[in-house]
Amino acid sequence: MKIIPTDIPDVMVVEPTVFGDSRGFFFESFNTRRFAELTGITADFVQDNHSRSGRNVLRGLHYQIQHPQGKLVRVTSGEVLDIAVDVRKNSPTFGKWTGTILSAENKLQMWIPAGFAHGFLVRSEYAEFLYKTTDYWMPEHERCILWNDPAIGIDWGIEGTPALSAKDVQGKLLADADVFP
Repeated sequence: MKIIPTDIPDVMVVEPTVFGDSRGFFFESFNTRRFAELTGITADFVQDNHSRSGRNVLRGLHYQIQHPQGKLVRVTSGEVLDIAVDVRKNSPTFGKWTGTILSAENKLQMWIPAGFAHGFLVRSEYAEFLYKTTDYWMPEHERCILWNDPAIGIDWGIEGTPALSAKDVQGKLLADADVFP
C-alpha cells in the first residue's frame, strides 16, 4: 500500500499493492494496521455502502454536520471523478477542493476525513462505488452543498447539467451552508 498526497493534506489517495498474473489479480483493499502506520489515522469503520450509477450521474456534495463521517472510497466497476471539499471553517483549506479519478482499472482509493463534503461524477457507462464510513448514516444530520457552487469552482469536466437527485438539486451554496467550526 502506498499513500499519495493531494492538494489538501488531510485528503489522501491510497494505492494498493496489486498482485496480478494471467489468471487475474489480488489486492488487500484495507488493512487497519497498515493504514494507521502509513497515515497516522486509526479509523474505526462502522458501515459499508455500495452504489451503482449511470454515466453523468453526480452524487453530492454530501456531509453530516453532526456525527461526521470519514470515508474510504473506491470503485469496483467503471470510473468516477471523486471530489472532497473542506467545510471546516477554521481550516486553511476551507472551501478548497481536491479530486482524483477512481476506477476499477487503477484500483485507487481516496480517504476523505470527517469535516469534508464528498461527491462523485460517473465518467463511464456506469460505475459501482463502495465506501466505508466511520459513523452511521443519519439523514437528519445530512447536508448538501451545490455541485456547481462558483465559490468552490470544481472542474467536473462536463458540459451541461449532470443527472442529479432532488436532494442534490436543492443543495446550498457554501456561503449559506452549515459548516464545521
